[in-house]
Amino acid sequence: MTVVTLPRLSWGDPASQKTALLVHGLGSSGALMWALGDALANAGWHASAIDLRGHGNAPRALDYTVGAYASDLALASPDRGGSWDAVIGHSLGGAASTVAAASDPGWTKRLILLDPAIVVDGRDAQIVRRSQERAFTDNRIEVVQDEHPHWHPQDHELKVDAVTRGSRWAVEQTSAQNDPWDVRADAARLSIPTHVIGADPEVYSLFTGDVADEVLAANDNISMSIVHGAGHSPHRDLPEETIRQLLEALS
Repeated sequence: MTVVTLPRLSWGDPASQKTALLVHGLGSSGALMWALGDALANAGWHASAIDLRGHGNAPRALDYTVGAYASDLALASPDRGGSWDAVIGHSLGGAASTVAAASDPGWTKRLILLDPAIVVDGRDAQIVRRSQERAFTDNRIEVVQDEHPHWHPQDHELKVDAVTRGSRWAVEQTSAQNDPWDVRADAARLSIPTHVIGADPEVYSLFTGDVADEVLAANDNISMSIVHGAGHSPHRDLPEETIRQLLEALS
């Protein structure tokens, strides 16, 4: 497996004692984690967001398994070295962060998962594929605005940018190469405090139902809250409430 070095953006004072890594989801980019980075910086953290392989400005590769994404993350450490104080991963980023943290308990002291893609199969797999196909087929900002009218204007701009700079082939291969897509065994091995900030199942959530129940029951280190009214990207759908829950989980 080829490991790639992931480019970064950062918010906050590099001398801060608290460091966080932000890990985006499929078809996204580090820049789209800006609202969380800004909030963490205002709370005294130094936050870094990476572009995952095949996304944004990150190197392209052939392997797009969750394990490959996790191997890249495992080599990402704070600028001063040592462990992250927190890793915050959304969707695919949540799955990859789960695998990385389970493999190396010293990688981060705490894990926050935003509607993580712990299992993606059946109807969810079809929804994910269709969503990504739509994004790459028509990447006009007007389409993003119509689909997500409540997002911040910067999220509209950055979603277009993420699709423009990302690899359609990499996104397609992420679905194709992860069959089955299932990191429940890794979640069960997590030995650090882990909190899931879930999306509202009434809107759309990947981490819900039997899967969520099983993951929570299998590991006492994992807790969960829900951003009611938010879909799969709660940090863009309802950023203020998501940030409130994030800061509460980190306190």
